[in-house]
Amino acid sequence: MSESSIKPPTVPPEEEREALSVARGICRLFARNNIWCLPEMPLRNGRRADLMGIDEKGRVVIVEIKVTRADLLGDAKWPDYLEYCDRFYWGLPPHLDRACLDQPEFRPENCGVIVADGYDAEILRPAPSLGLAAARRKVEVERLARAALRRTMMAADPGFMLPSGGD
Repeated sequence: MSESSIKPPTVPPEEEREALSVARGICRLFARNNIWCLPEMPLRNGRRADLMGIDEKGRVVIVEIKVTRADLLGDAKWPDYLEYCDRFYWGLPPHLDRACLDQPEFRPENCGVIVADGYDAEILRPAPSLGLAAARRKVEVERLARAALRRTMMAADPGFMLPSGGD
């Protein structure tokens, strides 16, 4: 499945703006900690990580951003991300009630929590290491690198057309 064929769900503009703001704050926090990430990274299982990155030791980090309680409580797909990362975080705006993330169905022993706005972020609960298999990590790091390079090229040359069957 090509990256361009994955379409994010339609969300109200104010929720989209808030999600972008949360992502920006998390990216700033991560950059200060030498974690570099891409937004909207497709996974091989057909899901799409809101943020996916690599830390200085080559470990894969995924952040699932939620800006409404209904979206947080209604998300049944998030466990599908766990097999693609070493660390998984929930990314939330400061106002969102996060008490549900301590419930067993949200597997708090597997998930970290970050609260962010458009300027900064804070890790409220560190994400434990999930111990991604080395072969899977290698594949995911290479996919992430190729996506970053492809996005960089497309930004530098907007008129460039990918050949059919390209990544």
